[in-house]
Amino acid sequence: MPATSFLSNLPYTRKPCKIKQPANNPYATTTPPPHPPLRSPPMTLPLRSLLFMPADSPRKIARGAGLPADAIIADLEDAVAHARKTEARSLLVDSFRTLPQDGPLRCIRINPVHSPFWPDDLLQTFAAAPQVYVIPKVESAADLQSVNKQLTELECSAKMPVRTVRLLPIVESAAGVVNLPEIARADPRIVALAFGAEDFAGDIGAQRSREGWEVFYARSAVVTAAAAFGLQAIDTVYTDLADDSGLADECDTVQKMGFRGKLAIHPRQVEVINRAFTPDLSEVAAARRLIAVFEAHQRAGRGVCVLDGKMVDMPMYRAAQDLLARAGNGTVGERPN
Repeated sequence: MPATSFLSNLPYTRKPCKIKQPANNPYATTTPPPHPPLRSPPMTLPLRSLLFMPADSPRKIARGAGLPADAIIADLEDAVAHARKTEARSLLVDSFRTLPQDGPLRCIRINPVHSPFWPDDLLQTFAAAPQVYVIPKVESAADLQSVNKQLTELECSAKMPVRTVRLLPIVESAAGVVNLPEIARADPRIVALAFGAEDFAGDIGAQRSREGWEVFYARSAVVTAAAAFGLQAIDTVYTDLADDSGLADECDTVQKMGFRGKLAIHPRQVEVINRAFTPDLSEVAAARRLIAVFEAHQRAGRGVCVLDGKMVDMPMYRAAQDLLARAGNGTVGERPN
């Protein structure tokens, strides 16, 4: 599935703008390569696996693009030392220019808006033509509005439609969780909300556990805010790289909570995550059967019905429709264009 099919068309506006370029910026006069054309997306189609790769490793980025991850995220934040930020930006641009257009969604995680690095992260990597910028440690709508302002200037400078590039904020603090409603509606660029459990637990003074009760409230808040504003909810990373069973269990738990995808930090996690967030054949068959029975009752002028001894009503019907959309209309393992 071409990555662009996930992104939605928005009403674009063009406006004149001037961009302030810092001195000695190697990309100051670089015209960004054209972005892939946006297509009208099925927004019910979620991103299941989003794989982090260090931005300063062209080899790992190229490897990530060849994996079945739905998105790769070149990481300029945690994966890159302060002294290597500038070099990493340059390497990232070169790496992204070699990636296939029909591969995973191309994302870049910049440094937090509260750091001194993020303006140059945007300015010096815009030439890489990312489809999404991942914004870490978002705590308010103002954080995203700052990013949007600079992106708008970059898009205008490149004569691109405004909001070509999208945003994916990660909420990782108590303040971010409290401000989720304003974050979720901060900007039309936003395609999803992600949760960062490790930083959140540290912020509230909690200790991480396998059960995850210490972050249960925050997870629920992210899912609720995402649903309220028509966004996808993406769960936090699983840090034990050797524990595939634990990863699968956590995926099952958060999928039932309403998350539709999960961040990954190692290639071996991608297959586990994809499998967990893709309905299996039996689930697809059950959903199709429920839909058929419910629609037959509706045509007959009846409301709720009983299937296998259980009541079926409109919420269950909608859940079955959502499941089929996530499964690619019933073709398990295939994501529709």
